[in-house]
Amino acid sequence: MAGRDGRAGGAAKPAGGGSRSYAVQEAGELLPFLLAKLSGQGRNAVKAILARGQVSVDGVSVTAYNHPLRPGATVSVSREKIEEAPPLIGLSILYEDDDLIVVAKEAGLLSIASPQETELTAYRQLTEHVRRTDPRSRIFVVHRLDRDTSGVMMFAKREEVQQSLQNNWQEAVTERTYVALVEGRVTRAEGTVSSWLKESKTLKMYSSPYPNDGQHAVTHYKTLEAKSQLSLLEVKLETGRKNQIRVHMQDIGHPVVGDKKYGARTKLLGRLGLHARVLAFVHPTSGEGLRFETDIPKAFLNALKD
Repeated sequence: MAGRDGRAGGAAKPAGGGSRSYAVQEAGELLPFLLAKLSGQGRNAVKAILARGQVSVDGVSVTAYNHPLRPGATVSVSREKIEEAPPLIGLSILYEDDDLIVVAKEAGLLSIASPQETELTAYRQLTEHVRRTDPRSRIFVVHRLDRDTSGVMMFAKREEVQQSLQNNWQEAVTERTYVALVEGRVTRAEGTVSSWLKESKTLKMYSSPYPNDGQHAVTHYKTLEAKSQLSLLEVKLETGRKNQIRVHMQDIGHPVVGDKKYGARTKLLGRLGLHARVLAFVHPTSGEGLRFETDIPKAFLNALKD
């Protein structure tokens, strides 16, 4: 996500407990603000101070680099190391405010477990994260990524925010772009797949040949790079159905690499060749447009070099 202007003013004032406080005079983001105020320390040192929980905004501990600052807020930096938060595993926070947490999830991590499962999930880790500042805090699932799909996903911190996003998903989300590493050479520069998706008794999704028989799904794709055995596609969702990209790639004869469930024969990545690269949406409370973009996984690019 592109950073906002981080300039802000305000002299440092002593605060209790061996910390210094800074008044925010201009809107911006936390990391640029701290870099300006703690000019005697390098960027990595300032990031470490944030990661150790030594920074608070209006009395609330904050670790997100791009936490928004508004005029009138007070940023406090403790001289002492706060109890270190446990590291997030397979997960990094891209953005956090009072309503939302946007994260980058690695392949292999479950978004949320079923009642029968007890393994580590994004949901459980983020719940522990928000409860470090308020034991009553909760996390609410807005959408999910498959375990072996990496990329950007979003959670709500309040139930009404979750409901607002889910009830207005098509209008709220302005862009969902994936990259898919698929089997075979895709010769078309771009195309669109439109079908009606249904779920079988074995919980596998498939395209129905009959109009209006299931949930309408529309997927747009563009070929970024194509070799004889593999192709890298940019995929944009017009609708967000379960396993939509995976089914539609199978429909065009180019299943996602590693996706045995939907026709793939290769396992060269050791994971699914699918990455949620961009998520853009209108903030449900502020109305601000936010956009988050992550890099194409190196494993996808390396596979095309071989």
